[in-house]
Amino acid sequence: MAKATKLLFGIHMHQPVDNFDWVIKMGVETCYGPFFEVMSHYPEFKFSVHCSGWLMEQIEVNHPKLYGQILSLVEQGSIEFFSAGYYEPILSVIPSQDRVTQIEMLNNSIKSEFKQEPKGLWLTERVWESSLIPDLNKAGVKYTVMDDYHFQCAGFDENILDGYYMSEEGGSKIGLFPISKNLRYAIPFLNVDSAIKTIKSFDRKEDSAAIIFDDAEKFGMWPGTHEWVYEKGWLKNFVEAVLADEQIETMHYAEYYEQVRTRGIAYLPNVSYYEMGEWSLRADDALKLNAFKAEMGHERYDAEGVKFLKGGIWKNFLVKYEESNRIHKRTLELSQARKEVNKPAFDEALYKAQTNDALWHGVFGGLYLPNLRDNAYRYIIEAEHVRYGRKHRLERDQNELDGYDKIKMVMPKYIFRFDAAHGGQLVEFDYRKGLFNWQNTLTRRKEAYHQGLLEDTPVVEEEIRSVEDGIDTIHHANVEVDDELRSSIIYDWYLKNSFVDHISDGNFNGDNFRYCDFKEYGDFSNQPFEVELDKKQVTFSREGGLYFPQKVPTRLEKSYISNKSGFDFNINLTTEAEGDFTYILEHNFHFSDYEKVMINGELSEDEGYFKEVKTLEIYDAELKQNIVIELDVPCDIYYFQLKTLSQSEHGFDLSVQGVSFAMVIPFSKALTLKGSLEVKNV
Repeated sequence: MAKATKLLFGIHMHQPVDNFDWVIKMGVETCYGPFFEVMSHYPEFKFSVHCSGWLMEQIEVNHPKLYGQILSLVEQGSIEFFSAGYYEPILSVIPSQDRVTQIEMLNNSIKSEFKQEPKGLWLTERVWESSLIPDLNKAGVKYTVMDDYHFQCAGFDENILDGYYMSEEGGSKIGLFPISKNLRYAIPFLNVDSAIKTIKSFDRKEDSAAIIFDDAEKFGMWPGTHEWVYEKGWLKNFVEAVLADEQIETMHYAEYYEQVRTRGIAYLPNVSYYEMGEWSLRADDALKLNAFKAEMGHERYDAEGVKFLKGGIWKNFLVKYEESNRIHKRTLELSQARKEVNKPAFDEALYKAQTNDALWHGVFGGLYLPNLRDNAYRYIIEAEHVRYGRKHRLERDQNELDGYDKIKMVMPKYIFRFDAAHGGQLVEFDYRKGLFNWQNTLTRRKEAYHQGLLEDTPVVEEEIRSVEDGIDTIHHANVEVDDELRSSIIYDWYLKNSFVDHISDGNFNGDNFRYCDFKEYGDFSNQPFEVELDKKQVTFSREGGLYFPQKVPTRLEKSYISNKSGFDFNINLTTEAEGDFTYILEHNFHFSDYEKVMINGELSEDEGYFKEVKTLEIYDAELKQNIVIELDVPCDIYYFQLKTLSQSEHGFDLSVQGVSFAMVIPFSKALTLKGSLEVKNV
């Protein structure tokens, strides 16, 4: 009797480049190690593996037992390796040449270590654009995997997604395998009998395939899964049940692709998985999407609405978060500079900077995790260090595609970048030796999941399904919250850069600064400035106003002049408005360890205040550097730790993104301010 269902089972293993050692160790102890320990006892179970290049490096060097088990399973014919970009970039957002190079890097590594030439590709975050096909062909890729949702968005019914389809772009061909959502939510979350039943539901034809390729981290790293999968024996029981069932045959994707005829042709839209499309929307739009889905009802949505009710596209993250767009456009700039630099060290840093993890945010922290952004900037700065050497430069570009100039001040020790689109503000502050960006802050924004916290309603991504049949996925888990979390939800109406210009009144204080509800009369904090550039100096200016609510003409001009260890600055403000006002020069700086930061000789606290001082001195003990801002007039300084509340697989994280400083100076009619920002070794 022919076996009715072919099980194409794959796991995807990835950790961000330079993630914490303890995270990798925990992953090996709770997930990767136990998984391959179980699988090593069943070499007859065929499955597929994708492991990002950097993670496999860590496994080979630091976890030889695990590496040996993987190698043994390969030698016994159990594992088919899938490729991808070596450092796990989202392929559609890096240049064509870099796509091919990164895939070939991982191909060559797999061939060298495991004697396989991969023909399949794990599509990072399942972000699909048909323009990828020619580049995938160049890299030797024959087929890739993506969610059945991708196909449903193109009008395909779920019940015919039991094999692969062919697609093309300009004559370049590729096979597309649809990953089953039902299987993703069943394995490993339902009990073994229910999971087996779900696999066997793919029985429309004799050669029907049950297709699953999913995060390995679901097998031990997600909350509650280690106990379920290993201590309670789910994986062992599942593998044994599959092997014992005569109606299921495990098969590699390569075998199926070569032996079974395609189901037909498919042209798919620019799309990722459903949740990613929802996360990429701005908060209000994501809430509206969920309201439409709830109005339709989940059962009707799954049956009919999935074809028509969609979220955004992945690249919306670059629109939604200026910080994400800035990192991305910096890597594009570096990629364009590769030919002129032509050094292997530059290329390696660039490819590491292209890793996807810091660019987006969903259930996982991503952009909201400061260490991931730090790692991205580490390699951006490393590449810039190779690129510029000890040169001095003052460059202008419009790389961020918003129509406004960005000015880069390159110095042997530091790189400063200023943005004309946002107040001539400092948006990058790179310490080259330390490979660290002190301006790597994050603005506090409204996120859709905040709504449930503010309304004191259960925070769930979808309806809670019965868990009598297994355990919850993180997409269903109900999260408990408290008043402390709710009180931390604060939104900024301007970007948290440095050299931000505010004009307020005598009521400005530390509390309304923290809660971002102080009175703002001016239009300089979040509006564009004109820019003039010469050899050593850049000047930003705006003919703006103060509003009461009618506009009263007001002009602000500020210049930055490079010096040996930073820059001098001049700020000139004039207004036709009558009365006494308060000028606030705001800075936001980011650090790797906030417990080691001193402010004007005192250990940094959650908030603080200094009265009538001319100097703001910030000591970063981690990097052993002093950031010193000096003014020619006294000011009051308020500061607080800038914290964001973000969703994660464990619930909610309250993360320190920086320290916000307000340098407060009273004025009427006009203000002339001179000062300097310098960095001094300690």
